[in-house]
Amino acid sequence: QVQLVESGGGLVQAGGPLRLSCAASGTISSIDATGWSRQAPGRQRELISITSGGNANYADSLKGRFTVSRDDAKNTVYLQMNSLKPEDTAVYYCNANVRSRLCGPSDNYWGQGTQVTVSS
Repeated sequence: QVQLVESGGGLVQAGGPLRLSCAASGTISSIDATGWSRQAPGRQRELISITSGGNANYADSLKGRFTVSRDDAKNTVYLQMNSLKPEDTAVYYCNANVRSRLCGPSDNYWGQGTQVTVSS
């Protein structure tokens, strides 16, 4: 079994930065595609980025402010958020396609989410 745990959320002032982490644990052979999304109260979940094959793609509205990175040795992906705005307030989720065996199937896992609140 695999678990994803997000961390790094909290309260930040508008204009400030915040970095979220998503650590994968369990039986992991490889982590394929990873993604970040968010959900604000009363709104649908919004895709932030998808990373696959080393290439990261971002929602057009977030390009330039949000950057993803990855530390394979730690099985951890990061979301660096800069110039935060009150409208960035949401619960942020990571997800990943993980193989538990070298030639096994890739299963999709989601973290529990971490709250980010941006004050004006």
